[in-house]
Amino acid sequence: MEIKTAKFVISNTDVSKCPNPTMPEYAFIGRSNVGKSSLINSMTNIKGLAKISGRPGKTQLINHFLINDNWYLVDLPGYGYAKISKSQREKWQKFIEKYILTRQNLMNVFVLLDSRHKPQQIDMEFMQWLGEHGIPFSMVFTKVDKLNTSEKSKFLPAYKKEMLQIWEEMPPHFVTSSVSNEGTEELLNYIDEVNPYFEYQG
Repeated sequence: MEIKTAKFVISNTDVSKCPNPTMPEYAFIGRSNVGKSSLINSMTNIKGLAKISGRPGKTQLINHFLINDNWYLVDLPGYGYAKISKSQREKWQKFIEKYILTRQNLMNVFVLLDSRHKPQQIDMEFMQWLGEHGIPFSMVFTKVDKLNTSEKSKFLPAYKKEMLQIWEEMPPHFVTSSVSNEGTEELLNYIDEVNPYFEYQG
């Protein structure tokens, strides 16, 4: 898939104010500082589409972008170590959960995972929560350009071993780098393959 247009549509914390669910939608989420904004910008080839910050927790809203006038890319707040208050974190969690569980046109949640780190409990629990609620998701490993050859060969088997303790098989997974653009074409092709399965429920 070639991205020809990518337009910011709306940011909010109220799921009822999200765009009408007339087109397929794909959400991106991960721990704070996992490289989500960089990956989105790399995928769309638009440098400032998603705001990048060295400070974790910069994304605080549900951000909708309309891609090629036929599907939505959604940038969700990160979870984990952002320096925010407990009440703010709980507020985020509520509207993120509501969005994921009630958004009719959500085709897939891309869970971003830092390839440099061993499987983290917070990520494993989040993916298990998605599975328990029947939400389709994929694993997206980020920052592989920061791994040496040996590390590159080891991180995926380590994750597979961990995942297969809970899951019958590995979910769809992608290995990416926003620096070299590795994996972005595969991500976009996957979205292209899933899009035809969307049916408007209106």
